Amino acid sequence: EVQLVESGGGLVQPGGSLTLSCSASSFTFDDYAIGWFRQAPGKEREGLTCISGRGGFSFYADSVKGRFNVSMDNAKKTVYLQMNALKVEDTAVYYCAADQALRDGCIIMVLDGTRRLDHWGQGTQVTVSS
Repeated sequence: EVQLVESGGGLVQPGGSLTLSCSASSFTFDDYAIGWFRQAPGKEREGLTCISGRGGFSFYADSVKGRFNVSMDNAKKTVYLQMNALKVEDTAVYYCAADQALRDGCIIMVLDGTRRLDHWGQGTQVTVSS
């Protein structure tokens, strides 16, 4: 059974940094694109970034470009989201997701955060507050 597990969420002050991890089991990253998303209370799910399973392509939403960075460790089957210069409005539950059909082109993951994808993690809470 394919599983994605997010970790690394928590409470951080504005301007601080946090790194989230998305660990996968039972599938090979090469065959998938991995995306990061977030959903704040009362808001639609928002696509943040995606990375191709082969690691050669990534894309960012304007809201996080220059502040967030996505990376992958294939050996550990883990995708990371490094978040810097965090703002109060970054507070949300953060999710990772994997989709096989988008492995060669994942931009749509970011442009349409509500898109149905193959596999989702359970989410991790990030709270930015002083």
